[in-house]
Amino acid sequence: MTETPSFRDGLIEVIPNLRAFAVSLCRKPDRADDLVQECLVKAWDKRDSFAPGTNLKAWLFTILRNEFYSQMRKAGREIGDPDGAFTAKLATHPGQDGAMDLEDFRKALAQLPDDQREAIILVGASGFAYEEAAEICGCAVGTVKSRVSRARIRLKEILGLDDSEASPYGPDAVAEQVLQSGFQR
Repeated sequence: MTETPSFRDGLIEVIPNLRAFAVSLCRKPDRADDLVQECLVKAWDKRDSFAPGTNLKAWLFTILRNEFYSQMRKAGREIGDPDGAFTAKLATHPGQDGAMDLEDFRKALAQLPDDQREAIILVGASGFAYEEAAEICGCAVGTVKSRVSRARIRLKEILGLDDSEASPYGPDAVAEQVLQSGFQR
């Protein structure tokens, strides 16, 4: 759309009034300037909805006021943390550990014989029942169970896992406790 010079000129003309109104709402000149700028951007973006011949100043003041209250509502949901004290208390399980664990698992999985790898992927990762995996592989159910069992034992050996110790893979004991307590109701 080509803008009409009168709309653009009207915007420029009312900027001092908008700024004065914004300062009265915000009480901070720098915030008021941001508010006026946001108002002008929205007005320019929605200039097609402005009806020529109506009160441009009132239309702009309405946009400014609505933007101010929207920002106030948003600020009410935000937490101020200028010194970073709140952020320092937040903790998450590092994402790189999971990626490294997965890479180790992929390498270990690649070391398995083809039949064991196929069986454990079908049953363990794809969620097929032993019977379904047996049908896919074209062998007996007992054969699939045996292959999965041998694959699990071999993966534990390759990864150096021991059933008696806490696993070095996945969340540690503290993270696991936090995860479980956070999801209980």
